[in-house]
Amino acid sequence: MRLEWLERLPLTIPTFILLAAVGLGLVRVLLRRTALVPAPWRHAVLETVDATLVAAVLSFLIITFVVQAFYIPTGSMEPTLQVGDRILVAKFAYRFRDVRRGDVIVFRYPLASSKDFVKRVVALAGETVELREGLVLIDGRPLSERYPTPLGGGDRACTSTYGPQRIPEGHLFVLGDNRCNSEDSRFFGFVPERNVIGRALVIYWPPDRIGLIH
Repeated sequence: MRLEWLERLPLTIPTFILLAAVGLGLVRVLLRRTALVPAPWRHAVLETVDATLVAAVLSFLIITFVVQAFYIPTGSMEPTLQVGDRILVAKFAYRFRDVRRGDVIVFRYPLASSKDFVKRVVALAGETVELREGLVLIDGRPLSERYPTPLGGGDRACTSTYGPQRIPEGHLFVLGDNRCNSEDSRFFGFVPERNVIGRALVIYWPPDRIGLIH
């Protein structure tokens, strides 16, 4: 028998936590109604289940609405983010303000929502973006980019040409800081704002890389 409803669930950490909480809730109900567990033990087991259930619910709320940790598996955002960095992403950040140019964001990959990507926002809805031999132009004017790139000659050392393309409402144009080695909006298109998970705030691991993400 196929569990089609289960196959349609997004396989994310919050989903697993929610399923675990439901499972713990069922265990709790069974423990209260069954006589298989001796009464002196039942109280101790119920306390353990209750504590685990509360921890699962709190974890679900924190990961869903507050902050989530991510691992950086590729060098597409070097030197800002390096392979092996672990970062914290504020999921509440855009409840108080709009996405801004220069923000480093984590978002669901537009071509496969089960994947999460991290890139820098370079252009916003309503703007026209163009790359001319690696130089970013917004509405026909060169963009002054103050964040670092790994190339001694700047992004012009990586000959990249794109557009011009006007960004539709509700979408963003994102690039990796390591533009010679990045799959970004040049290849998979614009990112719907509804795909944004949050703003990358801080590197918390390894210890020698701890710091704010700019």
